[in-house]
Amino acid sequence: MFRKKVLCCSLILSALVLSKLYSNPNTIAAGDDKIITVKAPSNLSNGEDEKEKNENNDNNNDHYLSSLTFANDTLPINRPHVESKLLRYFKNFSFKKRGSYSLHKKAEAYLPQIEKILASYGIPEDFKYVPLVESGLDRGVVSSKGAGGYWQFMPATARLYGLKVNGNVDERRDLTKSTHAAAKYIKSLYKQFGNWTLVAAAYNVGGGSLKGSIRRQKEDSYYNLKLNNETGSYVYKLISMKEIIENPEKHGYTRYANRTDQKDPNENML
Repeated sequence: MFRKKVLCCSLILSALVLSKLYSNPNTIAAGDDKIITVKAPSNLSNGEDEKEKNENNDNNNDHYLSSLTFANDTLPINRPHVESKLLRYFKNFSFKKRGSYSLHKKAEAYLPQIEKILASYGIPEDFKYVPLVESGLDRGVVSSKGAGGYWQFMPATARLYGLKVNGNVDERRDLTKSTHAAAKYIKSLYKQFGNWTLVAAAYNVGGGSLKGSIRRQKEDSYYNLKLNNETGSYVYKLISMKEIIENPEKHGYTRYANRTDQKDPNENML
């Protein structure tokens, strides 16, 4: 009788142990009928999620970069130096770096007028970002070499395209007149180069200088030419400026991106 009771108790105890074991897949049985809980490493699933998230971000970034254009020309984003330069200037023009919405406010105020004038000459609208890069749309900016006004004309070039520049008058500081002059200059550069990206580079360095580089290097792609640092970065700056104005949320300008389309007429310009 005693043996039957012991055997019965053993069977019941075994059944309890087995039911406990199978009800919790994260446990294992040890000696003396002890139950040891085994915790699955949670960092495995978290690591996989993080990896997938990073891959998605990389894919989105690649798609974004490959969609970029300048004057309707696509960029050779598959070239590592092109991508690295773009990312560098995106960072330089980002809100984290600049901490100000002044460029967006000036763009909102002046770019519609500039775009309209450029369009009347058949010039791609991306050239409206030239004065933002050149002067920050500040008519009072004068370079160390004497370039001045919104479009940073040298005095001789300004006069050549119809602007008055003397001791009494400086029409480089007049937005409408200087934009008409810039449009004429850009059109003349297009007649020389037949490519809008090269035109932008020539606006920065001068048509004669760019022609010399093309002739010496036997290369007519802006992205392959070896140019001085300023000109070699110029188109990248224009594209970066275009992107922070047109896609502010991608570059940290969230408050501006969430603004309503209706401008407050009482808002002060920075």
